[in-house]
Amino acid sequence: MGKADLDGLLDAAVGAVGGAPRPGQQQMAKAVAESLSHGDPLLVEAGTGTGKSLAYLVPAIAHALARKERRVIVATATLALQRQLVAHDLPLISEALAPQLDRAPEFALLKGRNNYVCLNKINSGGEEEAEQDGLFNPKELSDMGRQVLRVREWAEESETGDRDDLAPGVSDRIWSTVSVSSRECLGAGKCPFGQDCFAELARERARSADLVVTNHALLAIDTFDGDVKVLPEHDAVIIDEAHELVSRATGADSGELTAGLADRAARRCHRHIDELAAQKLDLAAAEFGAELDEVEPGRLNDLPEPLAAALSMLRDAARDAVSALGKSRNRETGDEGARRQAQAGVEQLFEITDRILQHSEYDVVWLDRSERMTALRIAPLSVAQQLRRRLFARTPAILTSATLKIGGSFDSVAGTLGLYPSERADRFEGERPDRTAMIEAQSAGGNGDDGGGIDGGASDDPSDAGAAEADETKDHPIPWQALDVGSPFDYPKQGILYTAKHLAAPGRELGEEQFAEIAELIAAAGGRTLGLFSSMRAADAAATEMRHRLDYLGYPILLQGEDSLPQLIQRFSQDPRACLFGTLSLWQGVNVPGPSCQLVIIDRIPFPRPDDPLANARQEAVAKSGGNGFMAVAASHAALLLAQGAGRLIRAQNDRGVVAILDSRIATARYATFLRAGLPAFWPTSDPQTAYAALRRLDEAAKELEKEK
Repeated sequence: MGKADLDGLLDAAVGAVGGAPRPGQQQMAKAVAESLSHGDPLLVEAGTGTGKSLAYLVPAIAHALARKERRVIVATATLALQRQLVAHDLPLISEALAPQLDRAPEFALLKGRNNYVCLNKINSGGEEEAEQDGLFNPKELSDMGRQVLRVREWAEESETGDRDDLAPGVSDRIWSTVSVSSRECLGAGKCPFGQDCFAELARERARSADLVVTNHALLAIDTFDGDVKVLPEHDAVIIDEAHELVSRATGADSGELTAGLADRAARRCHRHIDELAAQKLDLAAAEFGAELDEVEPGRLNDLPEPLAAALSMLRDAARDAVSALGKSRNRETGDEGARRQAQAGVEQLFEITDRILQHSEYDVVWLDRSERMTALRIAPLSVAQQLRRRLFARTPAILTSATLKIGGSFDSVAGTLGLYPSERADRFEGERPDRTAMIEAQSAGGNGDDGGGIDGGASDDPSDAGAAEADETKDHPIPWQALDVGSPFDYPKQGILYTAKHLAAPGRELGEEQFAEIAELIAAAGGRTLGLFSSMRAADAAATEMRHRLDYLGYPILLQGEDSLPQLIQRFSQDPRACLFGTLSLWQGVNVPGPSCQLVIIDRIPFPRPDDPLANARQEAVAKSGGNGFMAVAASHAALLLAQGAGRLIRAQNDRGVVAILDSRIATARYATFLRAGLPAFWPTSDPQTAYAALRRLDEAAKELEKEK
């Protein structure tokens, strides 16, 4: 595509959404177009206000329409961004670009099968399954029946069957009675509702689209599982909110095993297998549940012998049940859907128990105990090599986010993705490989074996990253590009970074010093506060204290969990006196421009929990390979979240405010410079009076504007 062509398309798209030309957006669009053409992975940090969505959508559409049967996947981490792309950006862009292209580009949204209501299951009734799952309380059954009926009535009117279109929503437990996983699905050819299946219709729309919007988890499943392709064939992938990719991909490749899951899988088999096999599975599930209660929480470097024996018993019983269910398929059981659901349950049971028993050096196993449940969990030590070999070696990929540089460098994030710092294009030595030809050749070949990488390191040596096939990786270098297009905002003039250097280093709980500081800041700001806390316990404690201390001011203190997140954010944005307190979802999911958010409080540096088994395992692995585990994993994790949290303040050209970090270590610790390097370039101060005075001025200015309205 020529530069003039791209400029013209971008101008048309920007005009369609009511925007204005931005140098960073134009720079990014050109880089995306070149990367799609050459095949090299591209990492782009595009600060808030850049307009990065248009900067990748326009060249992606042009790339897809330049050749017949081309398709581009756009993967996001959050539902909010998916909605923005599908409901707002793409309809406007498609219409605006049509005159300059041969035709209007087509787009589609695709999610996992269990996100769509299953017409076969919903017309079979949900209460029977609830009884099978052990919910015998008549009142709860009655409530469930009413909810299922409401979903059924909604499904008759819905065009998508998408859970996210159901308002008000329902609990996970209710939804599980009206949806199926891919394993439980009968298949369109065998299902009596196959022609009207919402999931199949969504997949059909995706197969005919030029651009498909999906989520990170579905992309990871499609990438990692060579046997199951959940996405349509595609020629390129664009990953927005790419700072979340490793976490979401890790989640997609993780598993958990609870006594309830084992018991439920056993009960669902009762009607479909012989009595002996059913009794064996029941006994194994009970034995596993009993042993699970005896194990101490934490990482399990070695499985305790009684637990390993119970897992072996459960695995063998599940394998026998799978075999018995396969035989029952040839007999009349009266309900093929229930048989498939039973089979899916024991297949999952077999796979997770077998994986835990193998206890690969590339997996981390731990026991997690809470008031709600006890779970045996397993997760990959790294997804770096899987991403490297199964995604970047085969498909042109663009990764973008407002926060991809950690400590001022792309190397840390690139390393967690399986892209080696020495292979960055401006450092690459030797003959540059023909990436387009390599991708085409690898697409025609088979899948390589998976290794592991350490998600947190930036090692160039595949053996350091736990690679199983080092020679294969070295034979296929992957030069990658990186670009920082900055932000159109004038951060030093629009924001202040206040570090409360006078406070003592934080303890396990918030103390009087922190509560007094929070109250002083909120009073100076006139409300208008987003409080980002490292735990729900801290957010809850702060909300309770502020409701008491600031009661005389009448500021509404909103707390995550007391209402749905969209409702809380809406109330926060509409009432400038309101304060919203919460944890992780708020660090990355709040976009409230204007005077409703003029103060962002961060209670402490968001390091991983000291007892986080996966983070600790990754730190140990980096240290064993000669790196600094704390900096590569814990500090990098904290730097990324700090940058995301601080980024909640300035969301528009006229926004002004203060980010207050109440952890003195951000100014005094040896790693403080590393953490601050990723933050927006706000004007810095550690003087509380300077911060209070600035907030009072901003509050007065906002009140004057409100009077004028």
